[in-house]
Amino acid sequence: MTDVRCSEDLSLVWYFSSSNFAFLVFKFKIFNPMNAKLFFLTLLLLSIQQTLLSQKIILEPKPITLKKGMNFDLLIPKGYNISVAAEGLGRLRFMAKSPDGRLFATDMINLEDNKKGKVYVLDNWNETEKRFEKVTTFLDSLHNPNQVGFYSVAGQNFIFIAETHQLSAYIYFNGDMKPSGKQKVLATFPDYGLSYKYGGWHLTRSLAFHNGKVYVSVGSSCNSCVEKEEIRATILEMNPDGTDVNYFAKGLRNCVAIKWVNDKLYATGMGEDLLGQDKPDDPFLQVERGKHYGWPYYYYYKRKAFVKDTFQKYITQFKIPYPPNALGGFVAHSAPLGFDYFKNFNDFALKNSFLVCLHGSTSVWRQHGYEIVKWTKGNYSVPVVSGFLKGKTDKDRVGRPCDILMKDANSFYFTDDYNGVLYYVWK
Repeated sequence: MTDVRCSEDLSLVWYFSSSNFAFLVFKFKIFNPMNAKLFFLTLLLLSIQQTLLSQKIILEPKPITLKKGMNFDLLIPKGYNISVAAEGLGRLRFMAKSPDGRLFATDMINLEDNKKGKVYVLDNWNETEKRFEKVTTFLDSLHNPNQVGFYSVAGQNFIFIAETHQLSAYIYFNGDMKPSGKQKVLATFPDYGLSYKYGGWHLTRSLAFHNGKVYVSVGSSCNSCVEKEEIRATILEMNPDGTDVNYFAKGLRNCVAIKWVNDKLYATGMGEDLLGQDKPDDPFLQVERGKHYGWPYYYYYKRKAFVKDTFQKYITQFKIPYPPNALGGFVAHSAPLGFDYFKNFNDFALKNSFLVCLHGSTSVWRQHGYEIVKWTKGNYSVPVVSGFLKGKTDKDRVGRPCDILMKDANSFYFTDDYNGVLYYVWK
């Protein structure tokens, strides 16, 4: 209990309950205008203080030991524990729960454009040691598989695999260790782009499902250019059988993660390079049907879109509308990838919040990203898991968070595609 006295004639008593609610008790003797001003000022200050306290998450170090000989600390919320749930994998990327509650994950193997990718199924959970005892290769020889997902059509479950060049699906039955039936290719995508010497191209494809439709994000072929193929820098919408393909949204340079939450489509975006150390933002977007989000003609900074001078002439030529504001943003080059919405999570600090993996800048000296954050509002985020970067050089990296998935109301997984590790965090 905290007793805050505004004057001899007025006292304000604030009782904090265990559920973070508060009750105000006022004792009045003489309520004059001066007391009223002091009262409301005190109430405002207490409200601001409580808001700041509710956003702040206290982190504490936890030791991590990997079989490859690495030892380091990660910072996680106080009161939580962390375990290595699986390790010794390659470039472990995105996760998905199957209809029978199993965990699947993709592996792009390395940073090269390759056809060695895999999809794993993780089984035999050891509750004592908080790890999976069995990792089985469900599919292999895949072309940069970034994401896997599950969807049911007319009572039949399917597993969808997003590779650089195509989206395909297989029938899925509970307990499958290998695909059932033949592969069906639903859509094809460009599988080439500019050399990294010229800013690179975006070879990941991401998935989302909603109301009988499949959504796929296709990144740009370059850092900044006017595309010759309409499919580049878009989010596609189609039926689960690959028919009725439409452009849901355009002008999206590289949305590595898309997800429907409460009937709204959200996406993390990659701002382009070579515009400076602190610009543009990497946006967090609520993507709406039929909208153009600016790339390559605009860039985002502090939620708003700004015209790029060198592309001004194209805006009129192609009749590009002014982009919608971003929901929020992350510091330039922090590289937001996977995210999840922690619906009804038991911890009030994380409940009904977006947790986003900031993969981190390849220019390590910037020290941007390399943490998992809780996005709150605008360009403000709160660290939830950090410690992946210990300095300003490549050798100071001990991980790069890629994807996060809420397991239940008290725990979550996240992947590290730098060391090929799956982590489990619980309370």
